[in-house]
Order: sequence, then structure tokens, then C-alpha cells
Amino acid sequence: MQNTLDFPDLLRLIDERSVAFRAAVAAAPSLDVQVPTCPGWTLFDLVQHLGGGDRFWAAIVGAGPADAPPAEAVAARAALEVPREREALTAWLDASTQLLLSALREAGPESGCWTWWPASQSPQTSGGVARHRVQETAVHAYDAQLAGRAPQPLPVELALDGAEEFLFTVCATPSAWPHKPTAFDFHAAEGRSWRLTVDGDGARVTRIPAPAAATGEDSDAAGASVHGTASELVLYLYDRIQTDSLHIDGDAGLLDLLRAWEPEEK
Repeated sequence: MQNTLDFPDLLRLIDERSVAFRAAVAAAPSLDVQVPTCPGWTLFDLVQHLGGGDRFWAAIVGAGPADAPPAEAVAARAALEVPREREALTAWLDASTQLLLSALREAGPESGCWTWWPASQSPQTSGGVARHRVQETAVHAYDAQLAGRAPQPLPVELALDGAEEFLFTVCATPSAWPHKPTAFDFHAAEGRSWRLTVDGDGARVTRIPAPAAATGEDSDAAGASVHGTASELVLYLYDRIQTDSLHIDGDAGLLDLLRAWEPEEK
């Protein structure tokens, strides 16, 4: 399936969400403030994680096709040294993001590279990395905003792609579903829907045509349906908000099974 955002849009959104993240860091009362959605982490820890991730993925994209991340990138991430003064820290984060964006631009969207999702519905390409890093950056910007007690919904264009990207990358797998076959529908209020089907052949995602989503056609095929804004769906999928923030049809207990499932192969 074609992505809902093209490659230049993905790069733009990585940059925009990094700007939003840095603004939240600059506005926070302290770098030592706790991040409620990342238990045990301070805001400083979150900045180090995102910036280190940008640098790690920049090295992966730059290395091209591989069966594992470059040893140098793994070693650099383990030995990461980050400034603790706030202005220097935000400058370091900006530089980290620019390294990632430069690597992605040089590679282009179709260049192969290692990823941790070989068995998913997302490609092992720099375009796949860009699409995932948009969501990582956006969700962590939300985390940083929440730490400063000023959380904002994710931008709609980003969130609509993000719900699909999560399902394609994190949920899709050839590993057998260990329970009775069923399906999960995810409906964004902005007019886009997806179905995650799980059975003995694994988990696979399809887009639901708009007329079917709007009229409830084939609704019996879903054991549970999740309704919310695109931002709420992404934040729910990333475990930032709970089901009480959404509207659930069907058996809500199935969602607990889905969350607890750890496929053997990803």
C-alpha cells in the first residue's frame, strides 16, 4: 500500500516535531522533571533517548542494506555523551535531528537498510525509517509537553499516517495469534479506518474503504472496534492514553489480549 504521506512530507514532519519537542524542553520548569508517560525517566533522559535515536538511525540509513545495525552505531549509542546544560542540550538535539534528515535526504526513500521490523508490512528502507521516526518524534514531543503540563494533540496529517504506520510496523506479523481468530477495527474521526485481522497465520492490516467504515458494513467481522480522533488512536496505540479516552464497540477485553501479545517473530 502507498503511504499516505510522501517522503518530503515525512522529512518536514520530523523537523517540525523536533522543533515542537525542543520548545517543550525549553519551556519545562526543569530537565529533572518526571515524564509521566515514560515511567522512571526525566525530561533529560527523554532528550537523550530521542537525540541518540536520531543519530543511531542516521548511521543505519547511511550504511545501506545490512542484516544488523552497524557495530559503530551500536557502540556510539552505548557511549553517548550528552551536554546537561539546557541550551547546549537543545542544540545537541537539533544537530542530532539534522544528522538524521541529512542521511535520509542523501539515501532517498527507496534505499534499503536494516530495521527491527523485517516481518511486518513496513519496508526495510530509508522511507520506512523516515515514516517511523516521524511518529517516534511526535509521540516523544507529546511526552515532553506532558512533562511540562501542556500536552497538545498530534497534528492531524501526521496522526492519520501514524495510526496506520503503527499497525503496519508494530502489529503486523506472521506469528500465529494464540487466541480465537478475530479482528480489530480502528476508526479515526477524520474519516480513515483500518482493520487488523489476527488468526493462526499471524496479524495483517488492511484499510477499510470509507463507505464500509461509515455505514458499519461488515462490522460483525470485528471483535472490537476503537473510535477516536487520529491523535487519540496514535496515543492509545503507543500506550500514552487508555481506553477510557476512546469509544470502544464490541469486546474490550480483546484489546487487553492484543496489548499483552508478544509475537515470537518480528
